[in-house]
Amino acid sequence: MKSRFLFSLFILMSFSVFSQQPATSADLVENALLKKQENQNNSLVKNIPFKNVGPTVMSGRVVDIDVNPNDPTEFYVGYASGGVWHTTNNGSSFTPILDSSNTQNVGDIAVDWNNRTIWVGTGENNSSRSSYAGIGILKSVDNGKSWENMGLKDSHHIGRILINPKNPDEVVVGATGHLYSPNDERGIFKTVDGGKTWNRTLFVNSETGIIDVQQVPDNFNTLFAAAWTRDRKAWNFTGNGNGSAIYKSTDAGNTWQKISTEKSGFPVGEGVGRIGLAVFDENIVYALHDNQFNRPKDDSKEESRGLKKEDFKTMSVDAFLKLEDKKLNNFLKTNNFQEKYRAENVKQMVRSGNVKPMDLATYLEDANAMLFDTPVIGAEVYKSTDGGKTWTKTHDNYLDGVYFSYGYYFGEIRVDAKNADAIYVLGVPIIKSKDSGKTFTSISAENVHADHQALWVNPNRSGHLIDGNDGGLNMSYDDGENWEKLNVNSVGQFYAINVDNQKPYHIYGGLQDNGVWVGSHRASIDKSWQQSGENPWKSIMGGDGMQIQIDSRNHNIVYTGYQFGNYFRINRETDEQTYIQPKHELGESPYRFNWQTPILLSTHNQDILYLGGNKLMRSMNQGTDWQAISPDLTTGGKKGNVAYGSLTSISESPFQFGLIYVGSDDGYVHITKNGGGSWAKISDTFPKDLWVSRVIASHHKKERVFVTLNGYRWDDFKTYIYVSEDYGQTWKSIASNIPPSPVNVIKEDPKNENVLYVGTDNGAYVSFNKGESWEAFSNGLPSVAVHDMVIHPAANDLILGTHGRSIYSANIEPLQGGMITESIKIYKIDEVRHSSRWGSSWSQFFDPFEPSVEIKLFVDKTGSQTIKVLSERGLELNQIQANLDKGFNYLEYDLTISEKGRKALMKENKELDIPKAQNDKYYLPKGSYTIELNGEKATLEVK
Repeated sequence: MKSRFLFSLFILMSFSVFSQQPATSADLVENALLKKQENQNNSLVKNIPFKNVGPTVMSGRVVDIDVNPNDPTEFYVGYASGGVWHTTNNGSSFTPILDSSNTQNVGDIAVDWNNRTIWVGTGENNSSRSSYAGIGILKSVDNGKSWENMGLKDSHHIGRILINPKNPDEVVVGATGHLYSPNDERGIFKTVDGGKTWNRTLFVNSETGIIDVQQVPDNFNTLFAAAWTRDRKAWNFTGNGNGSAIYKSTDAGNTWQKISTEKSGFPVGEGVGRIGLAVFDENIVYALHDNQFNRPKDDSKEESRGLKKEDFKTMSVDAFLKLEDKKLNNFLKTNNFQEKYRAENVKQMVRSGNVKPMDLATYLEDANAMLFDTPVIGAEVYKSTDGGKTWTKTHDNYLDGVYFSYGYYFGEIRVDAKNADAIYVLGVPIIKSKDSGKTFTSISAENVHADHQALWVNPNRSGHLIDGNDGGLNMSYDDGENWEKLNVNSVGQFYAINVDNQKPYHIYGGLQDNGVWVGSHRASIDKSWQQSGENPWKSIMGGDGMQIQIDSRNHNIVYTGYQFGNYFRINRETDEQTYIQPKHELGESPYRFNWQTPILLSTHNQDILYLGGNKLMRSMNQGTDWQAISPDLTTGGKKGNVAYGSLTSISESPFQFGLIYVGSDDGYVHITKNGGGSWAKISDTFPKDLWVSRVIASHHKKERVFVTLNGYRWDDFKTYIYVSEDYGQTWKSIASNIPPSPVNVIKEDPKNENVLYVGTDNGAYVSFNKGESWEAFSNGLPSVAVHDMVIHPAANDLILGTHGRSIYSANIEPLQGGMITESIKIYKIDEVRHSSRWGSSWSQFFDPFEPSVEIKLFVDKTGSQTIKVLSERGLELNQIQANLDKGFNYLEYDLTISEKGRKALMKENKELDIPKAQNDKYYLPKGSYTIELNGEKATLEVK
């Protein structure tokens, strides 16, 4: 009871001391979604078309798979933040079916195949840094054309949904609840009327939810559930507690009994972590447990050769000075101490008192060390043969290679319906056992991602598996000996994107757990690459892909890396990679690097690189050497197992070298006007403790600066956007009419200071009046988190990096003109190169090539309009009938002319011959033409 009390006290203290804002209510979230829909309906930019440019070859995190029991070539796949996708051809192609809903964040899916009813529990069931909250339970009876919210709107994250096979109106839901704050809408919920009403049948406490629920095959009355106590903060994750346990119901989830008791043999107490369940029959049940109890000390003494980090923690100065230089040097070199730290000079530093022996151990620590150094038991498998009354661990050894330190991130186990001894454990990697968990073998392969989150085991054919992982989908028909990759969906989870100045330009992006990729903005996202073996997107870095900077003088020089500040300078021409992470000095506290460490190349000199730890680092020679040009610019960090108290954003003014702004994950914004000579904090008037997602020095006015704050890590979903016109001395909110949603990025238009762009956790917006009001983008864009934006200055393209649906692009040249005062405006039309292939194909069995050109226009009222295509002398060649909405409209014109127009043009120019194409259409010949709408004209050149 004491430890339970202390844990609850810690939760209360953490919210009373640190949190400045309560968790956003479900009512406010629902109202925000209604406002967003209204904004989209009335938006001046709702018809700006966004195109997905991939990639698809590298996918995103899968959370669930639901397969048609009568036809396994049909199944649904749920992605953590990429929606739900449907295939009817065994994964050759998929259709997204959640796009019409207000979220793409998925925790679990369940399908009533008899009635074709789909249930989606929104809000990811894992608890990672980017496990986004949902909006409750959604239900569709028309394969996703429309969705109805069935409630549990404040649950945030759904662990499991079970449908009674004999009564589709009877549904049991396990809700894990808020990730970053306590709440009561968690536990087991049951409906018997198809979701119209819910009854909570199991509640443990406000920090404990239900992560898994499983039924006995062919008996919905007998259910097993796994309760999980967990709490995430920006600086710490606790994935265990006294509330974590296994429960059983024998009346279809109406009542529950805790069965993981001290007498049962299953672990109990504060160290019980996430539990996954697999049920074979009434008696045989497996449980996969993330055991967070510390391992018993190993008293056996191994022969120690050489020095270890721990030796220096208790070593005296005298003992240190007596160490053999050879032995000390071997330790220093083996542990990658900088060249300047060798035995002779390190002993002198210790001798003079500037350094202590303990500093050598500290030098090797980092903000993430606690997470990896904690000696917990980790993954373990238990089996019950009496329906959960008693449990026995199936293996004697530790399963160290399954979870490492992130057990909370996995937790799924499966049993073959035809073989009670055949089980599968999902972690890093995926492993199987054929002897009830006594021994395991890996079934990962060269084309299978390492982190596994979902698995379907064919109940009618052993060895047929569909695996969902952080890299997408894989399928096997031989029990994991060989896998086929099914990545055809654009569901990449991007953290950051950037572009270079090549022609055509290339897009770079860092993905969650999938490294850094680069591809041409013209890259097609189809399967044609399989014929050549060359995918248009290329991987240039592994790990969790982070920010990217490209040398404007040489696009082959790229700076990027992976999580916690591990950055490299890459020469793509020579394939050289140089590790460039700054290192603290011996005797200095280790630098703290954020999960997504910010980097920036100075626009004033492309040899100068900035990198943010808890201090701002600057390199004058492309990252070879570093100097800290600031003190600690954070609150100093907090005790926990997640790196915290670190910089998140860097911006240097294009008007002045050394005029720099930085923001931190704990809510601080600082400015220096002299290259780090002195710093001033300019964030005292902001809400406290919020993550600074962006600080942006204006490209239009030297004194202007923008800041966005993100409260997601407090379950605070309000919109925080600020501008200052005096270097941050005073601030003004410009969140205006953006519905509440955490903000990830803000960008100025490079050509018009009045135009701003914002990306939130639920979409993207543009303002034409410096943030006084905002217009929502929606054409082609689902309700997905937009993590990053970049505007290509030459192409005038706005590129969005989403965390769940890869990368989108749209040409925004019309928007850069700002607010339109005319009633009609037609924008410059790109010239077209004529081709004799128009309307034809090399075979009658293939579709003809049909060209088009985009006509961009603005109208001040909604209605049907007739757009005319005129010859150089004003003869009418064709008409385009269009229903135009008030605002910006992009139309595709297929370059055809009518029979009447053909005759008129040939009469106008008697030398012309305009033959009918293979598709029975006439096309514009080379020449100059006019596109006209109610007197407003633009020229179309066909070269």
